[in-house]
Amino acid sequence: VQLQASGGGVVQAGGSLRLSCAVSGRTSRKYGMGWFRQAPGKERELAAAISRGGGSTSYADSVKGRFTISRDNAKNTVYLQMNSLKPEDTAVYYCAADSVRWEAVSTASSDYDYWGQGTLVTVSS
Repeated sequence: VQLQASGGGVVQAGGSLRLSCAVSGRTSRKYGMGWFRQAPGKERELAAAISRGGGSTSYADSVKGRFTISRDNAKNTVYLQMNSLKPEDTAVYYCAADSVRWEAVSTASSDYDYWGQGTLVTVSS
């Protein structure tokens, strides 16, 4: 399974970006998906996650109401729409796949089996 994240860039505070994560390989088997982020000098944290069928989602408190995770299983792609961006959202964003859980959503990075390469989001003040 390969994950390809894209869509990062530089944006001013208050702006928006949409990240995409394309899943290839064993795509006939669906995965729970998560977007994690890691800022310089900080630990990796979950930003948002979505279950295999899309019926369950989870968000970090810091992004609730601003970020929306979604998936298009026909396209094997997961999205993270990020609105009202803040300088503290600056980080490398990684998409990850969980092959175990079905409708439950995990917030722990250790539960994710596959990881993409990361895409950098920089929010300027």
